[in-house]
Amino acid sequence: MGSVRTVTRGDLTFDVVEHGPADGDPVLLLHGFPQRASSWAGVASRLAGRGFRCVAPDQRGYSPGARPAGARAYAIDELVADALAVLDDVVGPDGRAHVVGHDWGAAVAWALAGRHPGRLRSLTAVSVPPPAAMLRAMRRGRQALASWYMLAFQVPGLAERALGADGKPFSPRLVATLRRSGQSAAAAERDAAAMAEDGALTAALNWYRAIRFSRGTPGRIRVPTLYVWSDGDTAITRDAAQLADRYVAAPFRFVELRGVSHWIPDEAPDQLTELIAEHLAAHPG
Repeated sequence: MGSVRTVTRGDLTFDVVEHGPADGDPVLLLHGFPQRASSWAGVASRLAGRGFRCVAPDQRGYSPGARPAGARAYAIDELVADALAVLDDVVGPDGRAHVVGHDWGAAVAWALAGRHPGRLRSLTAVSVPPPAAMLRAMRRGRQALASWYMLAFQVPGLAERALGADGKPFSPRLVATLRRSGQSAAAAERDAAAMAEDGALTAALNWYRAIRFSRGTPGRIRVPTLYVWSDGDTAITRDAAQLADRYVAAPFRFVELRGVSHWIPDEAPDQLTELIAEHLAAHPG
């Protein structure tokens, strides 16, 4: 299960789940939408068994104590600063860690690596390529079609009406949406139940609504990078995935998982753990 504690940044309090020995090499795990640290449980427990110290925060909007109002509060600069606050708590203000992110967590990880490369031993991005690769792929058409939901999520109130729980333990419509994208029933109900908390769905959607407030994408990544994509991903096209290497000026490895959906950490924890462990061993920092 891991142990749970909190990390503060200003008046925000983040719930953080830890797995593994306190003296293990630190690995920061960043989740995506609409998930929490629980989505990393399978990978974190496996890495902990190999001696790594895994630290997985419920990020801004997902931790009940870190749910500020307004979309501007969810700009990428704030999300990166939150990740740095967790890193500071784990390894000190000058320390370094391996950083792993999935979905929106990968976007934060790319930005963290681009802006603060000295804080990373290595980067592992799962599913989502660098933002510049996404933008370039969108101009080709298929990625723009796959990303239609990102525009819909930015309309105030629209997604809340479509995916809200309406007082139920979880939203059946959100569960159905996640299931169509390849998520298991158990994981979809777990994540939908978290989104049923007061204010949680709007806070999570604010990550999309803050895109217009986020400054330019970082330059080329200069830390050793592993990028893992799956051919069953309905949100990220092959076009976008195959552009990732253009934005990395460091050792880079691209791995495609066959027959796996977008939800790689939940669906393929053994494969993903093996890839991460190999990457960390090759680049201990």
